Amino acid sequence: MQKITPFLWFDNQAEEAMNFYTSIFKNSKKGEVRFYPPGSPGGMAGKVLTATFELDGEEFVALNGGPIFKFTEAVSFFVKCTTQDEVDHYWNSLTADGGQESQCGWLKDKYGVSWQIIPDTLGQLMGDKDPVKAGRVMEAMLKMKKIEIGKLQAAYDGR
Repeated sequence: MQKITPFLWFDNQAEEAMNFYTSIFKNSKKGEVRFYPPGSPGGMAGKVLTATFELDGEEFVALNGGPIFKFTEAVSFFVKCTTQDEVDHYWNSLTADGGQESQCGWLKDKYGVSWQIIPDTLGQLMGDKDPVKAGRVMEAMLKMKKIEIGKLQAAYDGR
């Protein structure tokens, strides 16, 4: 049982977001969808209240709470990747249909949720004991939106 669960506040797209995210991440599954009970204020009776789902075994809850709160970059989900194909898959899927690319492996999906799509290679190369090599990798990464492993390796190698 997971002790801490991300709880995401949506205007009215909780079920849609659940379907979107579970279509992108392997080993994911949809959970329970709960509805506002009869007599709920604001005409919400019978509409989706929450949707639970798992992404790679991590539980999430999506709430339809109305337009009061919006997502910001102050909180993001960090996705570890091992290959460029994996980076490309998550990057392309999460920026589809209105998502926005940002810098250094960060993006916002179509709901405004921030994600970091980061290959393990980035940390390995930036953590090199040679400050010149690590510095070249940092410099290359700062010029990227989506992280490209080949370009990081070229910078590390001095090419």
